[in-house]
Amino acid sequence: MEVERIQALAAFGLDTLPAQFVRPSHERPENSPAVEGVTVPVISLSQPHHALIREIHEACRDWGFFLVTDHGIPPELIGQLQEAGREFFRLPQEEKEKYANDPSKGNFEGYGTKMTKNHDEKVEWVDYFFHFMHPSGKVRHEIWPQHPPSYREVTEEYNKEILKVTEVLLELISEGLGLEKNVLKASLGGDQMELEMKINLYPPCPQPQLALGVEPHTDMSAVTILVPNDVPGLQVWKDGNWFAADYLPDALFCHVGDQIEVLSNGKYKSVLHRSLVNKEKTRMSWAVFVAPPQEALIGPLPELINDQNPVKYSTKTFAEFRYRKFNKLPQ
Repeated sequence: MEVERIQALAAFGLDTLPAQFVRPSHERPENSPAVEGVTVPVISLSQPHHALIREIHEACRDWGFFLVTDHGIPPELIGQLQEAGREFFRLPQEEKEKYANDPSKGNFEGYGTKMTKNHDEKVEWVDYFFHFMHPSGKVRHEIWPQHPPSYREVTEEYNKEILKVTEVLLELISEGLGLEKNVLKASLGGDQMELEMKINLYPPCPQPQLALGVEPHTDMSAVTILVPNDVPGLQVWKDGNWFAADYLPDALFCHVGDQIEVLSNGKYKSVLHRSLVNKEKTRMSWAVFVAPPQEALIGPLPELINDQNPVKYSTKTFAEFRYRKFNKLPQ
């Protein structure tokens, strides 16, 4: 299947953006600028526990998004992860194509472009590499990049560290909801909870004011934990405005996803976000999606339902939720 890669297109040195990338007027960054002078929540995991729970609760309730510092992942490991991803995307095009996925046949893992096309047939300015990291039964090392040779070792080490952080965050989010700390992890499949890595590459774009790297969306995960490079572009939606999530070295960018919104019965909102692109620089991000197994039944937690808080979401398997989201059907 012949797919036009954004990285290859950008390498031509275009002066104008091809029509399929030009967003409708109301979606263009030039017509929907971010609010200046407001920073997103930044939360240190090293502070006292009661303060931590309060800050996580407020960030999940008010933003559905926050940055985490003092998380314990060595900065050197984050640097190695990012260098391994950069090296993959530096490979000759024919080498990268050996890893090409085919979403039309249900093969989402591997090297890809245009994971979603919206109804308007507009295309996002991004290439990506996607694969499972956990649990081991879902991992297919044969589709992981063979080059650079360090990719597997570094990614497996990062997976171990992200699992620890995920556990801490899910406990804190559970406690923020007034639940026992193990409730969310258990609801998301316990040790069978799935971690998926998606490396996003947004090449320089000739007219970034007209394009989007990723259009506005919420993540279907429970939480997404992302590290970007130092080129800004991520924006989150709150109270009718876009807000820029500026780069903070070694911080983890944490998104509340659809499954936490459902489990919390809407107390915590899945954050709408988008990604902008840059005229001169390549933006990259490494997103880990934390999601339940396909067969897991996800619905509002009974502990959070009462006369004042009736059920707002139906209970369904994660597989059914995914199918509906991909096909833009009502949930």
